Amino acid sequence: MSITSTGDVTSSALDQYQIKNETGASKELGKNEFLNLLVAQLNNQNPLEPQGNGEFIAQLAQFSQVEGIEKLNTSMSSLLSGYQSSQALQASSLVGRKVIVPTDKAVVDTSESFKASLVLPATSSNVYVNVYDSAGSVVSRVNMGEQAAGNVSFIWDGKDASGKVLPPGTYKFEAQATYNGETKGLYTMLPANVDSVTLGGSELMLNLAGLGSVPLSQVQVIGQ
Repeated sequence: MSITSTGDVTSSALDQYQIKNETGASKELGKNEFLNLLVAQLNNQNPLEPQGNGEFIAQLAQFSQVEGIEKLNTSMSSLLSGYQSSQALQASSLVGRKVIVPTDKAVVDTSESFKASLVLPATSSNVYVNVYDSAGSVVSRVNMGEQAAGNVSFIWDGKDASGKVLPPGTYKFEAQATYNGETKGLYTMLPANVDSVTLGGSELMLNLAGLGSVPLSQVQVIGQ
């Protein structure tokens, strides 16, 4: 009885498990294919020169690693699916609500007081907010006098300098303050209504009335 060399028999047995790329597309080696290769190698090894324990253990460790990666991929897919479902639920609850975002424009219902805020980096003795209409004309100014550094709230009554109530619409708010010997512009935080929500991509997008789309991460406060 003759014994064929290890290399020839093993190569012949493993040929049937080779991953061929006839179409040019890549194909991944999964745990089942890996196990088939390992069993074929054990079945066709030379009895006079069996595989070493160290090499065999290393191959088993590789198999365990492949299986672990597949389980991790399955877990991540499940986690992503749950996250997307959570996003959809969160999105449905935001439609019709009011949020506070960093912007200089807002749709204002002038029949009631408009409440917003600005970010003041340093204490100032002269803080004010100019209000512009859609044509770019200054229609009012909110004088706030001296204010300490931080988030500062302000209210516009929806009236022009003469006390006349202006029509509802989109208005621009330009906040300024004098500190460190200069007059500087400030960031304003204005309310906006959520008309709809766009799902997909890496982040939830809120479609705000009069402002367009902004990412959820820019929202500072979610109102009622």
